[in-house]
Amino acid sequence: MMMTGLVAVLVGYASSVAIILQALDVAGLDAAQTGGWLMMLGIGMGVTTIGLSLWYKMPVLTAWSTPGIALLVTSLSGVTINEAVGVFIFASGLMFLCGVTGIFARLMNYIPRALASAMLAGILLRFGLTAFGALDTSFVLCAAMIAAYVVMRRIFPLYAIIAALITGITVTGLSGDLHFVRAGNVFALPEFVMPSFTLTSLISVGIPFFIVSLASQNAPGIAILQANGYPPHTSVLLTCSSLAAILLAPWGGFSICIAAITAAICMAPDVHPDPARRYTAAVWAGIFYLLAGIFGGAVFMLFNAFPVVLIQILAGLALLTTLMNSLHQSLADEKGRDAAIICFLLTASGITLLGISSAFWGLLAGIVVHQIMAIRRG
Repeated sequence: MMMTGLVAVLVGYASSVAIILQALDVAGLDAAQTGGWLMMLGIGMGVTTIGLSLWYKMPVLTAWSTPGIALLVTSLSGVTINEAVGVFIFASGLMFLCGVTGIFARLMNYIPRALASAMLAGILLRFGLTAFGALDTSFVLCAAMIAAYVVMRRIFPLYAIIAALITGITVTGLSGDLHFVRAGNVFALPEFVMPSFTLTSLISVGIPFFIVSLASQNAPGIAILQANGYPPHTSVLLTCSSLAAILLAPWGGFSICIAAITAAICMAPDVHPDPARRYTAAVWAGIFYLLAGIFGGAVFMLFNAFPVVLIQILAGLALLTTLMNSLHQSLADEKGRDAAIICFLLTASGITLLGISSAFWGLLAGIVVHQIMAIRRG
């Protein structure tokens, strides 16, 4: 359980922290401010993850909106830091309204479970392909980690990812590819930033940030809960996560949403045979979120020491069982296979239309096809 939580946080941070640093640089933050903002993100995600997981006894993880942050990289240029905080509060406020009014929950109720599974499989496929594609560039590391994973899956399945991680660190260390660099201050105190609301920034940045975060982060996060058989409590989860973001935005916690990929790691059958016990892995993830926030400098020194390919392989292997289960669930019902396969392929394509990721478009296309097929059968 503890190691699964660690892997989830490791994958979450390592897969997108570079984008966050780039967005904060565009926003004009210096090194001290950046450290403070990262601290508040870790604390915000840690508290909400632990609280929601313990309250509902299911693996609920929160995370920053990676698609939303990618949007900020290209949108924050020319926006002051005070205006940026205003944008974050505005976008989180809109998500809070969607949660309180139940609008988002009603929309998510229209999604069949098979389509949620198909979308999840489409998201995870890229991680699997990237992991095994590493055989082309880092054969020894990739082959060793895969071998350790497969052997341990046969003997002690619960420790397969631990074996892969230890093997990866060992191979990387022996090859001299671990590079520890001193990371300045281990602690970074957040600074309060007074928000400023301007019509131009709210329209040009705030509304797109809200749409992308809701459609490309929160929707997949809720769908993953549904795909794994957990009652999503959509309105409460969206309300709590967005409220946390509103309160923490002036201090740097600018984006707190429902997690998708990292949550899937904590929902895998290998975590615990009983789905009702898997929330413990999410609680551990929340604890590691808190540690990552408090000890920001040390954490980033650790992340920078690992080569990117090691994290990519680890992520792909950690998500294999979830990918297998998602594919099985999405295609189990013969009547829904047309919609499921279209949803899967469109999601896996990785396209971005109107600034919104393929997960949203795959889900939308799947719903349309599902309705068309239902009319035909009727």
